[in-house]
Amino acid sequence: MKYNLTHITHYEYKEPVNIYHSLACLTPRTLPNQLCADFTIKITPKPTEIVARTDFFGNTVHYFSIHSVHTELTVLTTSQIDRFPLGNDLSLFAKDMTCARAREECWTSTALKIQLLQFMLPSPYVFWDEEIKTFAKDCFPNNQSLFDSVKMLCHKLFTTIKYVPESTTINTPIKTVLHEKKGVCQDISHLAIACIRSMGFAARYVSGYLETLPPPDKPKLQGSDASHAWISVYIPDLGWCDFDPTNDMIPQERHITTAWGRDYSDVPPLKGIIFSAGKHTLKVAVDVLSLE
Repeated sequence: MKYNLTHITHYEYKEPVNIYHSLACLTPRTLPNQLCADFTIKITPKPTEIVARTDFFGNTVHYFSIHSVHTELTVLTTSQIDRFPLGNDLSLFAKDMTCARAREECWTSTALKIQLLQFMLPSPYVFWDEEIKTFAKDCFPNNQSLFDSVKMLCHKLFTTIKYVPESTTINTPIKTVLHEKKGVCQDISHLAIACIRSMGFAARYVSGYLETLPPPDKPKLQGSDASHAWISVYIPDLGWCDFDPTNDMIPQERHITTAWGRDYSDVPPLKGIIFSAGKHTLKVAVDVLSLE
């Protein structure tokens, strides 16, 4: 699949902003099954400086600062993406890697443990207690493959947690999501990661986009796509494998990966510091246009 991807973030401020410093994590990654053929970023008002760098996790981020007084800010990014199919049913290759064997390898191999530990411990938005461990436990029998266990957990979350747009904020605890049984993709992903880590495995948060399809015989509306989040789990002998618990599926060509980290706090699209006394409003529009 080939896509043109557009992401527009627009802020309006109640009071003038004098100085703004920000990090933008909006550049899609190039991976074995994904090529970011082109990427541009346009910021209005024009920043005093903009610098691209690679963060700790290998994501491309842009630092920019604006020193002129402004009441609006627009960040427009455009990308050209090629997505390729996985080609193989990963579950067939992972059938011999049981939960018991995977847990032993992750915790007894010093080199592997050093590599994975940051994705096995609590992080700013991911934590667990006995209630979360109990919720996850029946999905991870020792003699079942870790791949199938994660699929089972994703299905359990899909049937337990209802996707309700704007039902939570980034600061809503995952225990609240579990109790109220509703949330958005980042909540469901955080809860899935907490469940997996509580069982002794490594899981990371993936941010990106998902192409949405219009109803039959209806045109696709501009701005109808959205940022999306899913998870990736480390399976020994196979590597990192992606799962989308919000949609109960294995990500394929319609999923476009931007970045990954321990949780959302590592990869927000924009985060920064503003010098202003007022509040602001935010609008985001995303278009994932297939060229096929």
